[in-house]
Order: sequence, then structure tokens, then C-alpha cells
Amino acid sequence: MSLLPIKLVGEEVLRSKARDVDVFDAALARLFDDMLDTMYAAPGIGLAGPQIGISKRVIVLDVGDGPIRMANPKIMEKDGEQLGLEGCLSIPGLYGDVLRHDKIVVKGQDVNGKTFRVSADGLLSRCFQHEIDHLDGKLFTDMAVNLHEQKPKDEDDEEDDDFDEDETDA
Repeated sequence: MSLLPIKLVGEEVLRSKARDVDVFDAALARLFDDMLDTMYAAPGIGLAGPQIGISKRVIVLDVGDGPIRMANPKIMEKDGEQLGLEGCLSIPGLYGDVLRHDKIVVKGQDVNGKTFRVSADGLLSRCFQHEIDHLDGKLFTDMAVNLHEQKPKDEDDEEDDDFDEDETDA
């Protein structure tokens, strides 16, 4: 597998609408694997095609329950609201609170083109919405309130952590 360079805010691909995936082959399988390796190495919990300079509707996520690979994701149902802290691998060091749907159902395709659905709530719901926004050229900073930079963590002072455990770098 390969680690791919992550595009940073200011790159045009991050503001462009990604194209649908219509070819499901070994190259797509390799892309998903490389995206997962890149996401884990960053480290993050989600990554979208545009974040690695590929304008295709592909996302990978792992909020701790194992990896999800999805092409052409679309939110089919949404319910409730949650306000939570987000960050982004394409905008290092910047965090803010974003209002998202608490529960969603996402439909997409696997590496072979087979359609499947995922019901998501909490952090997984937030991560899906964040990554799907990337496919539409939106960044979390477009919707965030209370934007702030991460303070370096002092290794000797564990109580100096300004962020809760639900902080996400997707």
C-alpha cells in the first residue's frame, strides 16, 4: 500500500464537486486501501477522494468499529441534531463546533459496485457527513462556530487538554 499526500486548504480540488465512480475494478480497490493507510497514518477517522487530489466520490472511515469503504455515498434519511467538535486532515490545527444530523442512513456502493446502506448515529454519523461534504466541495469551516487552533499538549499536564474525546480529524 501507499501513503498519499493530503491536500491542504487552498487547493482547488477541495472546493470542487467530485465525480461519481462508474468503474469498479482493481484500481478502485487499491485506491480504497491506499486511502485507509493514509488516513490511519495521519492519523484520522475519515478521508475523502478530494483530500488526496482525486475528484471521485469515494470515502473511507473508521471510528473504531472497523473500516468502511464507500463509493458514491448519499444520505437517504436524517434525524435529530448534534453539535460537536470537528477538525480536518486538510486543515491541520484548526477545530470548531459543527451542527450535524445525529442519525442518518447512507446508501453507497462497495468496491465491487454492490449497493449497501449504513445506519449511523453519533460520531459515525458526524464522520459520514463531514466526508460527504468534501465530495461536494464543502469544508467543515464553512459551517463551524468557535473556530480555534489546537494548543500543543504538555506531556506533563494531562489536565491541559482543551478538547473532548469526541474531537474528530476527518
